Amino acid sequence: MIRVAIDGPAGVGKSSTAKELARHFGFAYLDTGAMYRACAWWCLHQGIDLDAAQIDEQQITETVGEFFTEDHFDISVDPDRPIVLADGEDISEDIRSSEVSTHVSRVSGIIPVRHVLIAAQRAYIAREASGDSFSQGRGIVAEGRDITTVVAPDAEVRVLLTAREEVRQARRSGQSAQGVGAEDVAKRDRMDSKVTSFLTAADGVVTLDNSDLTFEQTLDQLIALVDQAIEEQQYQEYAANLEGYELDEEDRELIAGEDEGDADAGSGKQVGVIAVVGRPNVGKSTLVNRILGRRAAVVEDTPGVTRDRVSYDAEWAGTDFKLVDTGGWEADVEGIASAIASQAQVAVRLADAVIFVVDGQIGMTDTDERIVNMLRAAGKPVTLAVNKVDDAQSEYLTAEFWKLGLGEPYGISAMHGRGVGELLDAALDSLKSADRTSGFLTPSHLRRVALVGRPNVGKSSLLNQLAHEERSVVNDLAGTTRDPVDEIISMDGQDWLFIDTAGIKRRQHKLSGAEYYSSLRTQAAIERAELALVLFDASQPIADQDLKVMSQAVDAGRAIVLVFNKWDLMDEFSRQRLERLWATEFNRVTWAERVNLSAKTGWHTNRLSRAMQTALESWDKRIPTGKLNAFLGRIQAAHPHPLRGGKQPRILFATQASTRPPRFVIFATGFLEHGYRRYLERQLREEFGFEGSPVQISVKVREKRRK
Repeated sequence: MIRVAIDGPAGVGKSSTAKELARHFGFAYLDTGAMYRACAWWCLHQGIDLDAAQIDEQQITETVGEFFTEDHFDISVDPDRPIVLADGEDISEDIRSSEVSTHVSRVSGIIPVRHVLIAAQRAYIAREASGDSFSQGRGIVAEGRDITTVVAPDAEVRVLLTAREEVRQARRSGQSAQGVGAEDVAKRDRMDSKVTSFLTAADGVVTLDNSDLTFEQTLDQLIALVDQAIEEQQYQEYAANLEGYELDEEDRELIAGEDEGDADAGSGKQVGVIAVVGRPNVGKSTLVNRILGRRAAVVEDTPGVTRDRVSYDAEWAGTDFKLVDTGGWEADVEGIASAIASQAQVAVRLADAVIFVVDGQIGMTDTDERIVNMLRAAGKPVTLAVNKVDDAQSEYLTAEFWKLGLGEPYGISAMHGRGVGELLDAALDSLKSADRTSGFLTPSHLRRVALVGRPNVGKSSLLNQLAHEERSVVNDLAGTTRDPVDEIISMDGQDWLFIDTAGIKRRQHKLSGAEYYSSLRTQAAIERAELALVLFDASQPIADQDLKVMSQAVDAGRAIVLVFNKWDLMDEFSRQRLERLWATEFNRVTWAERVNLSAKTGWHTNRLSRAMQTALESWDKRIPTGKLNAFLGRIQAAHPHPLRGGKQPRILFATQASTRPPRFVIFATGFLEHGYRRYLERQLREEFGFEGSPVQISVKVREKRRK
């Protein structure tokens, strides 16, 4: 049950706001101010003179006590019908009269009377915890004096609703014009403040000043507070399922820190990027492992086989930065050397600073000099690392590399760690002096969109159409170098950063090199982007290369929109053929939205903006832990995991570890089979959407703690 306590002075709108809040959540509503008014009405009804200079407080207390204990009083907790009854008679209008308003503070100012009402108010609140109560155990919104500090000091949500005095008086005057008794709010404050504090919030009470807020804005802020409380309560309830199970430190951090931030390359703080480049076998990956302090996967480039650049989060001497490992330059393999050089050049262009690694044992080579020429053209600060200088006696090996003209060569041993600290100090110093320091290399306020697809599917045509201007189309040949082209496009009043990757014309005698470079350039664009527009030529059969590009975007975890270009060239038979392919070749991305258009004519390009926005909203979406576990509980009850070996794995707890893309971690008593995970993903999508975004589900199997 969620208890919401709202206190505050007269004229802040406690009653109307509290009633609407209760309606929103299906909670009960308790107007404690009406209870005090009813007491004043009852005393007047019983003939007690509340205008006397010296009122009989004992008589009033006894009269009020009888009002409650002998069942003369009752109040409805239905926010749509909050009536007050005295001996079965509806006195809701009577207690709002000016006569009652004038005398209520004299009654409520008597301490024993307040004690009687506090006990009654607590009873009404406690009653709502029952499943057969008005709210069926969901909760109650109680508003009035002492609610946050005395009546319900342990309520899940406690709010002091306040406003400036002149604003409150204006609101009361407005109520008077509508037939409600007016009152001097300043006088009412002075009277009430003799026995209660409501002008400043106690510890743990949220102050909400609605002087300059509309009713809807005030309500929205209160709804957010209640949503947060519901989430926290449900979180604690479901997290209790893990009690008694073996949990490691990583588990506890995941469970406790789910809202601390999302680990995603597109959403973290801005950091510098350092690329590690050099020939093959000079020790680049060993150096990367040494800097990271752990063994990372070694990426090697082989002719005809696509390998991605790999980036890592790194830290040195309190400075966070992005470290990019690249494949080695190979100068002696025809057709592939230029492609691999292009990969390193992309890495350098996307970096802010470079560590250039050479082999001290072999000495300076022609390939090293070629790399230096590329680095000079890039204009990035370079720190020169002479590797395999394993001891002080080998320091002389660094002398020859002064000829490269890159400044001081640092002798290091990546294998043993010798000299790596000094190298990093120098590299980070050069990073500070770089022209820019950004892990994303794009304007932070723009959503980044990569246009990807195999050659000649119409990427540049689509970019021209969206930009409303002609841009020269560049046809790349295998072995030449060209960076992705950035273009800011305005669509439906929103600016987007498009990253264009023009197609490559493949040469038959260098097929592998061209495919390698195509994949490299596409992957670089996808890594920088948040959303991938994957283009297909609908007039041509779907090729393996189409599906490969699409898989790159999915594997990178980016939001996706599938764009079928040249749709105007399709006849009915071709459209039916494509629909049949959708069920087979595209079964991996049936969650992605399709847009059929013509980049040349502009037909249906206006549909892109909405599809892109939907995909990114899904990519950013977070499901509250309580809602997620309640949903999985229903799914598991309706369709439990199949028995395997006489055992049935059971989901204990689940949390969304991150967004961009949404990643869910499930704690279970046993391994969840791939088919059941796919079933869970389908159900998640049906329940919460996630259209246009991949969803990642990982399972942590945990066993009962041994006694």
